[in-house]
Amino acid sequence: MAPMAVELMNETGPIQASILIADDQPDVLEALRLLLKGHGYVTEAVTSPAALVDAIARREFDLVLMDLNYARDTTSGREGLDVLTKLKASETAPPIVVMTGWATVGLAVEAMQRGVGDFVEKPWVNSRLLEILQKQVEIGRERRTARRSAIERDRTQSEIASQLDRQGREIEEARAIQLGFLPKEIPQIAGYEIAGAWQPARIVGGDYYDAFPFGGDALGLCIADVAGKGMPAALLMSNLQAAVRGLASLSLSPDILCERLNTLICRSIANDRFITFFYAHLDGESRQLCYANAGHNAPIIAHRDGTHERLAEGGGVLGIFESQNYVKGTCTLSPGDRLLLFTDGVTEASKPNGEEFGDARLIRLLADNCEATAEQLQKKILDTVGSFCDGNWQDDATLIAITVK
Repeated sequence: MAPMAVELMNETGPIQASILIADDQPDVLEALRLLLKGHGYVTEAVTSPAALVDAIARREFDLVLMDLNYARDTTSGREGLDVLTKLKASETAPPIVVMTGWATVGLAVEAMQRGVGDFVEKPWVNSRLLEILQKQVEIGRERRTARRSAIERDRTQSEIASQLDRQGREIEEARAIQLGFLPKEIPQIAGYEIAGAWQPARIVGGDYYDAFPFGGDALGLCIADVAGKGMPAALLMSNLQAAVRGLASLSLSPDILCERLNTLICRSIANDRFITFFYAHLDGESRQLCYANAGHNAPIIAHRDGTHERLAEGGGVLGIFESQNYVKGTCTLSPGDRLLLFTDGVTEASKPNGEEFGDARLIRLLADNCEATAEQLQKKILDTVGSFCDGNWQDDATLIAITVK
C-alpha cells in the first residue's frame, strides 16, 4: 500500500502537507504534481532556482522537492548546490529532498553536506519517493513545532525576566519609601544618648520606630510591629506611621493616644491583622518616662547594679477590639540606666535547630555592656543576634537604645 500524506489537525480539520517542486522540465513537474495530488499533498511548482527562493520567502512549505540540474548547468548540479547553500543559511527553511538525472556519489554527498534531508535519482520509483517525502515532512513538522516552542519559550522567559525586573524596581522603590518613614536622625536631648536601627527580614517589612521632639527636653518615642511580613505589612506600617505622627503631642498622654490610635486602626485593618505598639513620653529634666504598652514586647530598663525592670503597663494589641482602654505606666530613669525598646524579631531570632535568642540572653547582653554608648549598644545587639541566627532573620528586628548619663 502506498504511504499516505502526513496530516496535522486543527480546529477546522486536517491540514494537508504542502510541497514546493522545483524542476525545469514541464513533464516532470506535471508527473510529480499528479502523483503527489493523488496522495493528498498540496503542491506548488517553480522552474528555476530564483523562483524557488522567491516562493520560500513568500510562504511556508512542509518540504522542498528540487532538481539539482537546470538548463544553465545540466551536468554538474552547481546551480542546485548554490541554492542549497542559500537555503541552509535560513533557520526556517523546510526539509529538502533533491532529484537529479546525473547523479554521482560526490554530488549526492555534497548535497547532503549542504543540508539535504534525502536524495532521489531520476527516474524515480513512486513508492520510494512517497516514503521519503512522508518521512521528511514528519521531520520538518517536528522541527517547526520545536522551533515555534523555542520561540514561545524565549518570549515567555523574556516576559518573565521583564516582569521580575519591574517587580524588583518596584520593591526597591518600596524599600526606599519605607526607609523614608523611619527617622533619618534620632533627636537627642541633654543627658541622654539615643540610637535606633532596623534590620528587615525582607526588602520591606512591618516594623516601625520613631522619635518626636516636643520642644525643650521632652521627647516622644514609639516602636511597633505589624503582624505579617513583606509588602502587606509595610503598607499597614505606613498607615500607622501617618496616624501616630498625626496624634503625637506632649498634651496627649500615651494611654489616650493608644486608645485613639486603636480606634483608627480598627476601622481600616483586615480581620487577620493586628499591631503591637509601645509609646512613651520622656521628660529629660525630671528623667520621668510616661508610657503605654499596646501588647508589645515589654521594653527593658537595665540598671547599673545589674537589676532590670520591664515596661508592660498598657493594654491589648491595636486593631482587634475597637473599644479598648489603656493604662498609663510611669518610671524614673537613673544615671547609668540603659533603656531598650525592641521588636520580637530580636528575641525570636533562632538557630537552624529552632533555638531562639530569647529575653534572657538580651538582658544579659545589656548587663554586659553597661558602659557602651547607645550607638555601640544597638550595634552590639544586632551583631550578636545576627551571629546567633547566622544572618537568617526570620522576622524584622528593630530597636531603640537609650543610655542615661
